[in-house]
This record gives sequence, structure tokens and C-alpha cells, in this order.
Amino acid sequence: MKSNVGRIDKVLRIMVGLAVLSLFFFLEGAAKWWGLVGLVPLGTGLIGSCPLYSILGLSTCPVAKHA
Repeated sequence: MKSNVGRIDKVLRIMVGLAVLSLFFFLEGAAKWWGLVGLVPLGTGLIGSCPLYSILGLSTCPVAKHA
């Protein structure tokens, strides 16, 4: 997988992912499971590659734009 997530994008994805994931611990009942959606931005931020960006041909990574 090519890196297509830039530094600022990574930081924002990790922060949003952790925030949404925290809902798993604060919500009750069936709604708490929606907190697991936070794994998606967290994972893409940590890996540095977004499958949706690849499909759409987008990149926020300055290195990937030149390659």
C-alpha cells in the first residue's frame, strides 16, 4: 500500500478516531457499538494509507503526489 495520507491528515484522523472510539466506553446499550466506527480513521491514520483515497485517486501526502 502506498502512503497517501499526509502528516496533518494523519494527526486529525488519529484524534477523530480516538474521540469516536471513546464513545464505546461512554454510551450505553446498542448505541455504544457505533464507537467502533472510530477504528476506521484511527487505523488509516496509523497506517498512513486510506483505501478510499486510493479509489478516488486522492492524496494528502506530499511524497505520494510526486511519485
